[in-house]
Amino acid sequence: MSESLILPVLPLDDAVVLPGMVVPLDLSDNEIRAAIDAAQALDENKPEVLLVPRIDGRYGPVGVRAVVEQVGRLPGGEPAAVVRGVDRIRVGSGTTGPGAALWVQATRIDPVPAGERAEELAKQYKALATTILQKRGAWQVVDAVNAMDDPSVLADNSGYAPWLSTQRKAEILETPDPADRLAMLVEWSREHLAELDVAETIRKDVQEGMEKQQREFLLRQQLAAVRKELRELNGDSAETEEEDYRARVEAADLPEKVREAALKEVGKLERTSDQSPETGWIRTWLDTVLDIPWNVYTEERRAEGAPKGAVDIAAAREVLDADHTGLDDVKDRIVEYLAVRGRRAAKGLGAVGGRRSGAVLALAGPPGVGKTSLGESVARAMGRKFVRVALGGVRDEAEIRGHRRTYVGALPGRIVRAIREAGSMNPVVLLDEVDKVGSDYRGDPTAALLEVLDPAQNHTFRDHYLEVELDLSDVLFLATANVLEAIPGPLLDRMEVVTLDGYTEDEKVAIARDHLLPRQLDKAGLTADEVTVEEEALRRLAGEYTREAGVRSLERSIARVLRKVTAKAALGEGGLPVTVTADDLVGYLGRPRHVPESSLPESRQRTAVPGVATGLAVTGAGGDVLYVEASLADPETGDTGLTLTGQLGDVMKESAKIALSYLRSRGAELELPVGSLKDRSVHVHFPAGAVPKDGPSAGITLTTALASLLSGRPVRGDVAMTGEVSLTGRVLPIGGVKQKLLAAHRAGITTVLIPARNEPDLDDVPQSVRDELTIHTVSDVREVLEIALTPAKVAEAAAA
Repeated sequence: MSESLILPVLPLDDAVVLPGMVVPLDLSDNEIRAAIDAAQALDENKPEVLLVPRIDGRYGPVGVRAVVEQVGRLPGGEPAAVVRGVDRIRVGSGTTGPGAALWVQATRIDPVPAGERAEELAKQYKALATTILQKRGAWQVVDAVNAMDDPSVLADNSGYAPWLSTQRKAEILETPDPADRLAMLVEWSREHLAELDVAETIRKDVQEGMEKQQREFLLRQQLAAVRKELRELNGDSAETEEEDYRARVEAADLPEKVREAALKEVGKLERTSDQSPETGWIRTWLDTVLDIPWNVYTEERRAEGAPKGAVDIAAAREVLDADHTGLDDVKDRIVEYLAVRGRRAAKGLGAVGGRRSGAVLALAGPPGVGKTSLGESVARAMGRKFVRVALGGVRDEAEIRGHRRTYVGALPGRIVRAIREAGSMNPVVLLDEVDKVGSDYRGDPTAALLEVLDPAQNHTFRDHYLEVELDLSDVLFLATANVLEAIPGPLLDRMEVVTLDGYTEDEKVAIARDHLLPRQLDKAGLTADEVTVEEEALRRLAGEYTREAGVRSLERSIARVLRKVTAKAALGEGGLPVTVTADDLVGYLGRPRHVPESSLPESRQRTAVPGVATGLAVTGAGGDVLYVEASLADPETGDTGLTLTGQLGDVMKESAKIALSYLRSRGAELELPVGSLKDRSVHVHFPAGAVPKDGPSAGITLTTALASLLSGRPVRGDVAMTGEVSLTGRVLPIGGVKQKLLAAHRAGITTVLIPARNEPDLDDVPQSVRDELTIHTVSDVREVLEIALTPAKVAEAAAA
């Protein structure tokens, strides 16, 4: 049976005493003094008190009976009492007793004997407690803990642990079973040990960082002292790295405003601590400014006795002709630009108000016609440095203008980097694929290019990173693009467009012979003596194995032939030298894939059916031939109306509606049975349905296909046409005449119909192509139908 006791209460504010603990108490507190006095009044020889934790103003349900061992004064003179905890006591109801203390009835809690579980947990707790004490440096306590054999005493000894909270110590006090107490202590000790490990890691990192900074500071001071001694020995007056920057800026040939900005940054660098991250930003900016060739200009190639700035025009034309076959209109425009510059230089006409007679040429054309390589030739012809800036896929405006210096990893824009890479203020800068520039939330790079490409503004170009004016008026900008429609209007307005429409077959053969074949021979490790490709073979490669505006596929075909020759020689299947003839191509490349349409029986059959017409179009890869097919539904099987298929754009759909409306209104005049359309549907289809198509130039082709369908007269198989049609039957002008005629020539077409108002564009078509084509200029749909449709008698005979 539990022992019942009456004891004075000694409250412990936010503190817990466990059995076996010996603690001093401050008697200056009235409640503590009253409890000690009451205990002494009851039993002077062995006064006992009940130590009860009072947490947040509330008494705990369990306390500790403690014996007052001694009452006296501390070394500082304060009154104190030393008490020793004996056993756990459950606090009961209040009662009366001597003195001013609070007396309560209490019941002694019988101790629970320790079992095997407690013994095992005691071992674990000892190990954890030892590790914690070692980490805290309390080595003198380690032996005392290890000497404790009783699990209950070991658990209650945790009351001394400063890392246990008052709440957790109260839980230990309220748990009589030593196994349960030790289980809680093991868990809490592991948590605390993990916290100590993290704290130790942080402390080491902080200490290492501080030691590194201290070492770096010390080494820098020593380095500065060593440099000072070396400078004194060498008689150098400069004393610091900052003064070295100041000397470099003052010695550099910089514009006045740039020099002022650079010296201002040097002053800021001198006032900034070496530990500040701003010093790195300032040094990078100064290095960038000093790397830019502010007043360095490349000496251009000029004729003997010519003034500065006047390029040797004859030599420049020779370079252009040697590097590129054909492209006469492009070469003429470049020579004109060089001639004007030379004329102004001869008369001493320089910049006016900072503006020079700059030019921005845009080379537009399908892939593979030599736009990028032409830029290199221009630089070589002028004797200038050449830099290529690839703009394809650029979506950030900062790529052009640079990043603000406040950003981490900030860099100048691509224009400034191109100038720095060239090492000259008058290079030829090729802005490649300017039509592929995108825009998103980071800005529109094409808007930033407006200032770069405007000769009236680019003499004061300001990069966000540099924040000083950069004169770009001496830079010759060349831009390349495949599709002009993809370039924003304001940007296109600042460029002079030079169109490269592609090459004729003769030009391709010449390019293959003079440029592509020698280059591929060199890449294959062959010589001209070892492999000879006949001109007729090159012509067949250009005409039947490839169909393109440029020459990239042609070059790949030549490379493939040479690889086959090299492989056969290596395998012992053939020796060198080898002559490749036109008939040999089938063995190397297989059968040709682009046999001229005029030689294919199915081509004649395709247009022999009424309702099929041949049109001409311009794609991103140059000109091309397309077919328009029309069919009329049976009155019993289809609805009325117009169906259009082939992935057509809105403009092309409108052209089909215009063509049908014109034929409905002029049916009697054209002798077409349009009355049958009231109860029959018309279906118009453009083959190659996966390719998007749009534009008004298929208007007369649609009209001709529908007229052929209604009249039953097939369209001539050798005729192709292009032109916009109006509701009154007028044939309106279109674009891309040169590319379309080149495509018709490649496809074996012999007769072409174009709008009469496009007749001036025929001057751009090579004479060799015009000689092989019969070109009709038409202004009315009736002229188109008269030429394109087979005569009625012939159609009837063919049908019979």
